Amino acid sequence: MTAFDKNQVSRFRFVRCDFAADTGVARLVYAFDDGPEMTETVTVPGAPFQLDGERAAAVQRALQLLHLIAGVSYYKAAVPAQVSIDSYTVDAATAALVETVYLNGLGEFAYRNGLNLRGRFKLPVEGQPVAAQALGLREHALVAIGGGKDSLVSIEALRNAGVAETVTWIGGSQLIRACADRTGLPTLNIGRTLAPELFELNRQGAWNGHIPVTAVNSAIMVLAALVQGVDQVVFSNERSASYGSQIAGTGEVNHQWSKGWAFEQAFGEHVQQHVAADLHYYSLLRPLSELAVARQFAKTDYYDAHFSSCNRNFHILGERPVNRWCGVCPKCHFVFLALAPFMPKTRLVRIFGRNLLDDIEQAGGYDALLEFQDHKPFECVGEGKESRAAMATLAARADWKEDVLVKRFASLIQPTLANDELAIEPLLVIDGEHRIPAALWERLRANFAA
Repeated sequence: MTAFDKNQVSRFRFVRCDFAADTGVARLVYAFDDGPEMTETVTVPGAPFQLDGERAAAVQRALQLLHLIAGVSYYKAAVPAQVSIDSYTVDAATAALVETVYLNGLGEFAYRNGLNLRGRFKLPVEGQPVAAQALGLREHALVAIGGGKDSLVSIEALRNAGVAETVTWIGGSQLIRACADRTGLPTLNIGRTLAPELFELNRQGAWNGHIPVTAVNSAIMVLAALVQGVDQVVFSNERSASYGSQIAGTGEVNHQWSKGWAFEQAFGEHVQQHVAADLHYYSLLRPLSELAVARQFAKTDYYDAHFSSCNRNFHILGERPVNRWCGVCPKCHFVFLALAPFMPKTRLVRIFGRNLLDDIEQAGGYDALLEFQDHKPFECVGEGKESRAAMATLAARADWKEDVLVKRFASLIQPTLANDELAIEPLLVIDGEHRIPAALWERLRANFAA
C-alpha cells in the first residue's frame, strides 16, 4: 500500500459487513478515503447454517452494530473529521450509542495523544429505529472469560445459581483456554482477526493507543448469542470500573470506560430495545467492589494455578511473562493487594511466586494505586480508596505489617489520611445499580454477601 499520512486523511468509511450462517464468519470492512479496504473477520463456531425471519433480521442488526463499534480500532489511526457508511443506514438511536462509545472509549487515547475528539466522530443519520421483538431465545448464558479472577467468580456464581452457561472467549489465548477448560463447562472460542493493514498503518505512524475493547467484545458476544439462539450475554465488570483516573488540569479519564455502568446501561438497553427484546446483556459483578470480588474469589483455591490478571499475558504483540504474573505491572500490584486481606499470606505468595509488598522497588507502582502523589494508573484496577483500605488492613496484621511497603504506608501515607476512609467493611457492601435479571439477583445476593 502507498505511504500513509494520517494528517492527509479526510474520511473514514464503514464499507460493508456480511455474515455467512453456514460458516459462522462475519466480515467487517473499512477504508480511509479511496484507499485499500481493511477487512476484519469474526468467526462464531457452531453456526446454525441457516437463519430465518425475525432472528435473521436481529442478527443483521447485531452485525451492523458490531461493524460500527469494532470500527474504533481503525478510525483511531487517523481520526478524520468525516465518517460515511457505504452500504446501510443508521438511525438516530444507534448513532447516539456508537458516538458515545467513540468519544468516551477513546478518552485515554485522546489524552495520551493530545487530541480533542469532542464532537468529531459523527455518523450520518437516516431512517427510524427498529423496535426489537422477542425471538424466543432459550435460557442460557454466554459468559465472557478473560482468564482473571472476576470472570471465574461470575462463572461459579452462575453455576451455584443453576444457570446453564457456556464459557466464552475471543481470540487465541492459551491461558484463557486453560482457565476455561478448568471450569469443566461447555466452551465457545470465538475467532477475531484484525485487518493486517492496521499493523502496517501503525508502523507508518498512525495514531495508536487504547480502545474500548470491552465494547467491541460485547458487540461480538451479542452477535454470537443470537447466532447460537441464547438469551444472556454476561460480563464480569464490578462497580469500581465506573471510576476513572483524576488527571490534574484534565479531569476524569477512565481507562476502562466500556467496563463501567454508563456503557453497560446504554448498550444493554439498546440491545433489548433495537436488536432483540429477550436478549439480556449484563455484568454479574456490577454491585460489587473490586475488594468484594477478591473476597469472593479467595473462598476457593481451585483456580490458583490457572488464573492470571496480568495484562502482559494478553498483548497482541510484544513479550509475555515467563510465568503467569510479571509482578511489576499495575494489574499484578493491585490483584496482589486486593487478595491479601482475604487469603493466607503463604497461599498468595505461592500464586505470584514472590511477595510484591516486600519489595521497595515496587513503591512507585503502589503509590499510584494509593493515589499518593500520582493518579490511578490507566489500567483495570480498583479505586484508590480500595487500595488504601486494603493497605491499612494489612498494616494492622502481624503477618503483613513488617513488609517494607506496608511499613512504608503506615509511617508515610496513613498519617495523612482520615481513619474513616481506611475502613474496609463499607467497601464490601453489595449495592448499586445493575442489569442482572431480578430472579437471578435474588439467588445471588445472599451468596455474594456471605
